[in-house]
Parts: sequence; C-alpha cells; structure tokens
Amino acid sequence: MRHVIITGGGTGIGLSIAQAFCAAGDAVTITGRRLDVLENAAHGTNMRCRVCDVTDEEHVATLFDQPYDVVVANAGGGKPLKLNKTSLDDWNHTLNVNLTGTFLTFRAALTQMVEGGRLIAIASTASLKGNATVPSYTAAKHGVLGLVRSVAQDVATRGITCNAICPGFTDTDMAQTAIAGLMSRFEIDRNAAVKMITSGNPQGRLVDPAEVANTALFLASAGARSINGHALSVSGGEI
Repeated sequence: MRHVIITGGGTGIGLSIAQAFCAAGDAVTITGRRLDVLENAAHGTNMRCRVCDVTDEEHVATLFDQPYDVVVANAGGGKPLKLNKTSLDDWNHTLNVNLTGTFLTFRAALTQMVEGGRLIAIASTASLKGNATVPSYTAAKHGVLGLVRSVAQDVATRGITCNAICPGFTDTDMAQTAIAGLMSRFEIDRNAAVKMITSGNPQGRLVDPAEVANTALFLASAGARSINGHALSVSGGEI
C-alpha cells in the first residue's frame, strides 16, 4: 500500500486528488489549516487529517514523521489584483503560500522518500503564461515550475520523479468566487460570467477537478516513471 499526502487536501482540487488515491486503495493523509474542514472532507473514509500551515517550516517538518510514496503540493491561492493594486503584504503572502509552501513540502518529503517516489506540484496555466489580473500568483506559479524542473534533475538518479500539473480554470470554490466577482463587477448574470472565465479554454468549460485527480494518479503510476520535470497542462487546449 502506498502512503500519499496532499497539502490543501480538504477542499477543491486537493480533496478530489485525495479521494482518487483513496479509491485506488492508498493510505491518504490530507493537510490544511482548519481541522474542521479536514475532518468534514475525511468523513466516512480512512483518510488521516493533519493540521499544517505550509508556510511554516516547523509545521511542515512535523508532517514527515514517516516516508511518503506520493507527495502532492497542492496548497495555494491568490487574489485577483493588478500590479498597481498589489501591496507588499499581498505579494509576500502569495509567494509564501504557493512557492515557499511547495519548497518546504518537497524539501521535507525528500528527507525520507525512497526510490519510486513521486513529487507532484499543482501549479496552474498561470505558470506557463502571463496574466495581467494576477501578477503575484502568476509569478509564484512560474517559480513553482522552475522549482519542479530543478528538483526533477536532482532526484532523477534516485528513481524519484517531480512533475507539475497545470490546470486551467477548474470548477472549485476559487472559480466560483471569481465568477461571483465578475457578476458583481460587470453586473452580468452567471452564464455570462462563466463564459468570461472559460473564454481561454477552447472547450468552453470549467475543468472538472476529477480530471486533475486522474492526472495525478497517472503521474504516480509505474507507467509514468520516465515523465520527470514536466508541466502537464489540463486546460482543454488553453496552453
């Protein structure tokens, strides 16, 4: 049985990934900042819950009191603020959660990870192109991709892989918040707001979180052992 840990595993993409690995028969641990959210997500399953702030070095270190076969650095987020509206605090917080959190997670995981291990970062299409409305988030996710590519070269000789999944707009609470914001800002209905959100996806739809989860399952499989340092876009052709 593989041991799998997912940061930010209580909601959205992280929860979908956790459920997929759980269904595959793996021992799954989910982490997040709120125990109530984690326990609600894990209800009725064998998933283990661990409270952790991924920006805190000591918190992250305590997570890895055992080796994990698959480590998914999913915790992240950011505000839609153009550069001239972005404070230094906003900038630092966004980099800390998305980039530093991934760095701390991977570094701690590698202290015990053995051959066959898988490191997976949930990045974004924002790691592959610019976005004027979320410059700090885009910069952070570009950094995550650079980290992934660098770590991949470092761990290759140990039989470990490190990859990034880059989803487009996915049907999560974060997307719903963005949709609500557009409805309020432009005084439009939900359908029009969804159309704006999905305009970059040639398929014209939000990505299903299960599609991202299935991609994580693939990257963790034996058949993906030669996929290393890759940014796999799950975006309907946006990238």
